[in-house]
Amino acid sequence: MSQDVETAARLSVAPMLDWTTRECRYLHRLMSKHVLLYTEMVTAPALVRGQALHLLEFDPSEHPVALQLGGSDPQELAEAARLGAEVGYDEINLNCGCPSDRVQSGAFGAVLMQAPDLVADCVAAMQEAVDIDVTVKCRIGVDAQTPEEILPEFLARIAQTGLRRVIIHARKAWLQGLSPKENRDIPPLDYDLVHRMKEEFPQLHISLNGGIATLDEAEAQLARGLDGVMIGRAAYHLPADILCAADARIFGDGPVTDPVAVVRQMLPYIEAEMQKGARLHQITRHMLGLFAGRPGARQWRRHLSEGACRKGAGPELVEEALSLVTARAA
Repeated sequence: MSQDVETAARLSVAPMLDWTTRECRYLHRLMSKHVLLYTEMVTAPALVRGQALHLLEFDPSEHPVALQLGGSDPQELAEAARLGAEVGYDEINLNCGCPSDRVQSGAFGAVLMQAPDLVADCVAAMQEAVDIDVTVKCRIGVDAQTPEEILPEFLARIAQTGLRRVIIHARKAWLQGLSPKENRDIPPLDYDLVHRMKEEFPQLHISLNGGIATLDEAEAQLARGLDGVMIGRAAYHLPADILCAADARIFGDGPVTDPVAVVRQMLPYIEAEMQKGARLHQITRHMLGLFAGRPGARQWRRHLSEGACRKGAGPELVEEALSLVTARAA
């Protein structure tokens, strides 16, 4: 296992469809140099059959960065993993936790919790294809499964492949009866079960995902003995609260970054991306929560939301929005 990736996994930002795009990851990396970043889920069929290799694009500054794959065919996943490793990702992660309908129809995501032997075959094939870390992100169970029984069986089976690191979303997924959104909130969290799995599988590097919304909570879980914490929506909606202090608090290395400085560092990136054909909104939509809870946050959000989609809008709009924040803070 790469020591850099293992260390970075003490705190990671969860893969989130439509959210953790390369523009979002560039922003997050300016806020923390150590946190492990994940792509949105990319399906193996899209890469292998669809040749949608543009989905693999990322900026070198994003390292350490992991590619999350969705799929259930071992050879197709192996080929997708190879493509990801070739372009330079630091880790390949297999999605065994997403409960969305389109994922289920492709026989991957959380439904794979019901097929540990297939998951093990997928992991083994991916490991054979690449020299970088292969990891799994899973739930504690699905539907009528009993997590206390199914989760240790699942972990034991995939650990037989030599897999060293797993991220556990501490909720069941209900494949029938709950929407993907409801599956993020309604099934109860069971952090204690994840901690028991760490005791039962001390050789595994186990990260906890689900419901963690502050660095205080992340530090508490690490102090209880887990190897890592993965934060999703809070890291996206309140990025300054989570990421600006992460290097200092979680990794003990680096200053607390300033969101105002981060915005200024984004300006050359925005200009360069727009010259390639990007629209301002593609980038600024990930920046709306930067000043959440601080003076000027509402003006910042409104100025970007209302202006970024207008024809001809560019970096100067972001500078205008920033001036509203700095004026309030003065």
